[in-house]
Amino acid sequence: MLTKFLSLLLLVAPCTASAASQSIPSPNWPKPADRGDALLRATALRLHNDARRAFGTTPMSWNTQLAGAARGYAERMAATGTYEHDSTSGRRKLMGENLWRGSRGLFSYDVMVGVMIEEARLFHRGVFPDVSKTGQWHDVAHYTQIVWPTTTEVGCALASNATTDYFVCRYAPTGNKDGTKLDPSLHLAERGD
Repeated sequence: MLTKFLSLLLLVAPCTASAASQSIPSPNWPKPADRGDALLRATALRLHNDARRAFGTTPMSWNTQLAGAARGYAERMAATGTYEHDSTSGRRKLMGENLWRGSRGLFSYDVMVGVMIEEARLFHRGVFPDVSKTGQWHDVAHYTQIVWPTTTEVGCALASNATTDYFVCRYAPTGNKDGTKLDPSLHLAERGD
């Protein structure tokens, strides 16, 4: 008798909970992330330069032409729904590029740039491309471009379609060049810190 009662209770409980959660909106539903060009610029530049300071390289400055190029490419990805690096001939020699995408409106600029910087946990000192603890330089490619010692300027932009945000940062001079030694202590010594 007790077994029948428990079986019946277990069958009813999930249906009741499911129906209740569908009919009552959750107060914890994610609100849209704050957006705007001034916030994007301030956040991206601050986070990039915090990562560079921690690595031992000098700060970057914001470049409106790089931001414009980033916006154009972000808009192209949003319009086509494609997510891949810009293959325009000559772009790689002129400017480096970091990409991010996620559900429209849900992620802050801190998250977008933060994901790239978190790759630092996989970074190890070495000669590029041998700079990843996993053996795959792609696992630290965003991070190494952010802290690349000869990169001095950055510009980022965001574009969206109905479902997805596309975030692009462009860098000059470009980074991630084979044969360059990436050693934070080396760069601190060069600066005299």
